[in-house]
Amino acid sequence: MSTEPSSGQRALPERDRIALRRWLFASIIAVFLAVAVGGITRLTESGLSITEWKPVSGVLPPLTEAAWAEAFAEFKKIPQAETTHAGITMGGFKFIYWWEWFHRIVARGVGLVFALPWLLYMVQGRIPRGLRLRLTALPLLTVAQGALGWYMVQSGLVERSSVSAYRLTAHLGLALGILAVAVWTYSELRPRESQAKTDRAPFNWRWSLRGMATLLGITLLSGGFVAGLRAGKIFNEFPLMGGQIVPPGYGQLASWWANAFENPAAAQFHHRVLAIVCTAIALALAFRASRAALTPLVQRAVYSLGAVVCVQLLLGITTLLLAVPVPLGALHQFTGVLALTAALIATQRASGVVWLTADPAPSAARTSHTTSPARATLSTPPLPSQPSPQR
Repeated sequence: MSTEPSSGQRALPERDRIALRRWLFASIIAVFLAVAVGGITRLTESGLSITEWKPVSGVLPPLTEAAWAEAFAEFKKIPQAETTHAGITMGGFKFIYWWEWFHRIVARGVGLVFALPWLLYMVQGRIPRGLRLRLTALPLLTVAQGALGWYMVQSGLVERSSVSAYRLTAHLGLALGILAVAVWTYSELRPRESQAKTDRAPFNWRWSLRGMATLLGITLLSGGFVAGLRAGKIFNEFPLMGGQIVPPGYGQLASWWANAFENPAAAQFHHRVLAIVCTAIALALAFRASRAALTPLVQRAVYSLGAVVCVQLLLGITTLLLAVPVPLGALHQFTGVLALTAALIATQRASGVVWLTADPAPSAARTSHTTSPARATLSTPPLPSQPSPQR
């Protein structure tokens, strides 16, 4: 009988682990950049300045004065040109156009960062079977993200002066989903020296961190509705809203569903409550981590999560009090994504699941152990070696 392991059980060679980890790190950075640029584009009201979607030819901006005049004329046809950008000049139009153009170029770059290495590693057979479906989803989701982005823009070109808050939040949610897959896999592929220190956290810790990551994701999505409804421009005070805990006009829409997602006062109130709850839970987890049966690797991840979430809350309050200036608004969105990343890393490390590193030339004594699974849960430390008997 052959002693070769099946492809689903083969440990990941070190060179492949390093290559995949570098690719995923570059992909994570690319998503952060896209989210930051997208936030600035939204805050500067630049997202509707390009009224058509040309995935290939749209790479080139207008190159002549006639082309600029044509683009400006097309922009003047949409409702936003008569409301938010009423009286805009050619100079002002070029400013918002360049921001949206740069946003779309960054989005195309993110797609290439995901797609080209994936294609190369698939052809070379360097992606193990256990990761193929997950990693193949990444370039496919980036294509879907581009299509969803245009679907979002379309909502603000005809009858509205801004894009749909639902579509904006869906666009943000898909970006967070792409980030989650990349971050989770990146953490699973951590180096050999980190694998040796990894341990499976107790059941209650694993589920607490999963709940924390989920709640953070919901909080970020609620921020999407705040952004889509321009709710950050109202009730610029803290901790009260209009002198009350529950703001005036909170339940002004008849339908509870519409009120929750279309009423700016309700959207901001929900986002505030979620942010405060997230911070309280993150601090509680960080406090408990110092006394819990966790490995140093997991403890540090929980401490980092608590620190980032606290910074995010303080930054959010400051951004609100100053009526959402563009630099602070973009930074608030960036640190929100950073907080979710910290939660995902802490949750993944607590799971204890890693991709083991295969030795390039196993010795004969270890040949019988080549069937070790590629992904393993390191929950039990190795037993100490027994001393040889005295003669």
